[in-house]
Amino acid sequence: MRTRLRRIVVAAVALLTAATGTLPAAAADRPDDRGRREHPSAGGLSAVIRYTEYGIPHILARDHADLGFGTGWAQAADQVCTVADGFVTVRGERSRFFGPDAATDFSLSSAARNLSSDLYFRGVRETGTVERLLARPAPAGPSRTAKELMRGYAAGYNAWLRQNRITDPTCEGAAWVRPITTLDVAARGYALAVLGGQGRAVDGITAAQPPTTGSTTPSGTAPDPARTARAAGELFAADSADMGSNAVAFGGSATANGRGLLLGNPHYPWQGGRRFWQSQQTIPGRLDVAGASLLGTPTVSIGHNAHVAWSHTVATGVTLNLHQLTLDPADPTVYLVDGAPERMTKRSVTVAVRGGTPVTRTQWWTRYGPVVTGLGSSLPLPWTTTTAYALNDPNATNLRASDTALGFGTARSTADVLGTLRRTQGLPWVNTIAADSGGHTLFTQSQVLPRITDELAQRCSTPLGRATYPASGVAVLDGSRGDCALGRDRDAVEPGIFGPAALPTLRDAPYAENSNDSAWLANADRPLTGYQRVFGTIGTARSLRTRGALEDVAALADRGGLTVRDLQRQQYTNRVPAADLAAADAAKACAALPGGTATGSVGRAVDVSEACGVLAAWDRTTDTGSRGALLFDRFWRKFPAAQQWKVPFSAADPLGTPHTLNTDAPAFATALADAVAELRAANIPLDSPLGEHQFVVRGGKRIPVPGGTESLGVWNKVESVWNPAGGGYTEVSTGSSYLLAVGWDGGRCPVARTLLTYSQSSNPASRHHDDQTRLFSGERWVTSRFCEKDILSSPALRVVRVGDHR
Repeated sequence: MRTRLRRIVVAAVALLTAATGTLPAAAADRPDDRGRREHPSAGGLSAVIRYTEYGIPHILARDHADLGFGTGWAQAADQVCTVADGFVTVRGERSRFFGPDAATDFSLSSAARNLSSDLYFRGVRETGTVERLLARPAPAGPSRTAKELMRGYAAGYNAWLRQNRITDPTCEGAAWVRPITTLDVAARGYALAVLGGQGRAVDGITAAQPPTTGSTTPSGTAPDPARTARAAGELFAADSADMGSNAVAFGGSATANGRGLLLGNPHYPWQGGRRFWQSQQTIPGRLDVAGASLLGTPTVSIGHNAHVAWSHTVATGVTLNLHQLTLDPADPTVYLVDGAPERMTKRSVTVAVRGGTPVTRTQWWTRYGPVVTGLGSSLPLPWTTTTAYALNDPNATNLRASDTALGFGTARSTADVLGTLRRTQGLPWVNTIAADSGGHTLFTQSQVLPRITDELAQRCSTPLGRATYPASGVAVLDGSRGDCALGRDRDAVEPGIFGPAALPTLRDAPYAENSNDSAWLANADRPLTGYQRVFGTIGTARSLRTRGALEDVAALADRGGLTVRDLQRQQYTNRVPAADLAAADAAKACAALPGGTATGSVGRAVDVSEACGVLAAWDRTTDTGSRGALLFDRFWRKFPAAQQWKVPFSAADPLGTPHTLNTDAPAFATALADAVAELRAANIPLDSPLGEHQFVVRGGKRIPVPGGTESLGVWNKVESVWNPAGGGYTEVSTGSSYLLAVGWDGGRCPVARTLLTYSQSSNPASRHHDDQTRLFSGERWVTSRFCEKDILSSPALRVVRVGDHR
């Protein structure tokens, strides 16, 4: 049977290779190969999918349309309900199927309710925004190859729906699971592109309405600059807490064989539409790449090929800016630019609503973008009779990320990765960290950002902007002045964004690391400076996760002789930087409390004497068996960050400060008392193993989850919902997702270990619903099968030939 199966696979490979032919390397490296004929638009697509352990598909295709077909098919097989839900979102149909007041899953925008989500995405659809971007010639628009991938993905997804029965109870028999189009696939890519700009402000865009005729709005309702600056700083800092990442590349000087190493540890949601999905995509002679894709997208986002590996981390660059409009006193829908009036564009959008009449709302757009009345509830931007705010999002014209991914997939070095970024300029909100088989490393903050230079902000900021820009990087420019336009860099693919020369980049350092702080200390010995404030800060305090990560990777680089096994160990070290700085002092101060008691926040004395010994004995890790990790975590969350340290941050010692736990602060004893009282009220022993209270449930059974929270600074980050009545931390909400450790040993195949922490399939009926999650619980890895000999030797090999059979 094994021999017969091998012959079938070899025959399929030979057929596809013959159909494809062998292309010169230069042609294979071009994502927009205009000279090559792809399939005509009328169906006929097919692919061969070889499944190996843990349900990982290796998709073999003749061209990009076929590759998209196989990818769409295989994603639907694993994630049809989650993927379908996202397409309901980008069509603006959530209210129709789920009701207008239900909450979204926040995977494709920050909209709080389905109605506001639909009003925004229906507006995008009805104005032909995505169609116009698809029609733009490359490089400003997507290449023909990228569009073929999208077309194939839609066809593959639809073919799976026609030929299979849905068994996932989440959407079995649901009317909202429907065929999709190329436009739907592109619209999903668009939603991801604007996630940090218009997507962040959906509620404020769809709620924006001019003051009623004849009304006067008191000047006191104008945003307070200091309060708005604080809110903006907190809003954008929260991004790395909710969805961040770690990644490190080691150069040849630090490795055992002079070749590069890469460890990627992205932190993404464990549920919903922003999950990763793992695959290998192969077009013989043209493309061979393995890694993880965001659901609903046809390209590999994070991964490796035979020569180079890369990962991404959420960057600190602010992907939007505001223009403060001076309004015509006679009409609040008219604004002035250089004294001349310009009328806002009125867009009426109608949304179908389940069980009710359709809802029509008006949106207001300007030369700068939509009028917005807030960036979330904490940052209101009132539309008064004299002033309104328009949001500029440069990624609202960016549909280039697929070409960036395709370029990465064919890269042969970190230089090629950087060249791809410079050519396509397609990544909206992430940094790139890469290593290659030649021993080179790369860190670059190659984001699509509004071209806000410090000079422009100084010259054109309104009083509000003079507060928000230094504090958060959010520029508020004077929209009444034509000389405050963003301008154009000569090397930028389009106006209003920074060109590649302005982007913080570090090449060929012994290590390059990022944990969602700014580019400043990608390497502590080679700090990056000179970039504009909109990219992030310089000389400011780093997070505990950044401090811990840089301590670890710098020590590894100094030690040298590194291999992939060292990367695997780093991922699961589960060291708690906060505990290394504070646990011993906390235990000592606890033991010194008079009578072993402390007063909680409600004024009640709590016996904390047991906690002292638990903290002293704790191993200072967040392994599932660690006793004391849960107690310290709850205590640390309750101890206000502003009061934690005696020695403040110093830019002269950014990795060593702040330090020394401030046990003299009244908040110390209060936090300890509250943590102890909280655990006892939930009947959780103070020395209970972490894994008994931090877990996910699969098949009705708990799977312990290792790792720690953002505030603790743990590399292996997980964030969970605290539910003491339910036993402690329950379902993990976000954290370590697609783990990737890659190196090279001189052979033809890279040395790669991977893990998809929440497993391939969201269908509880699938055997791949929890298999990799159990590996994660045991701190294990999957050995990547990249080369043909490894794929064909898999004991779990299953071959499926899929086609568009009508």
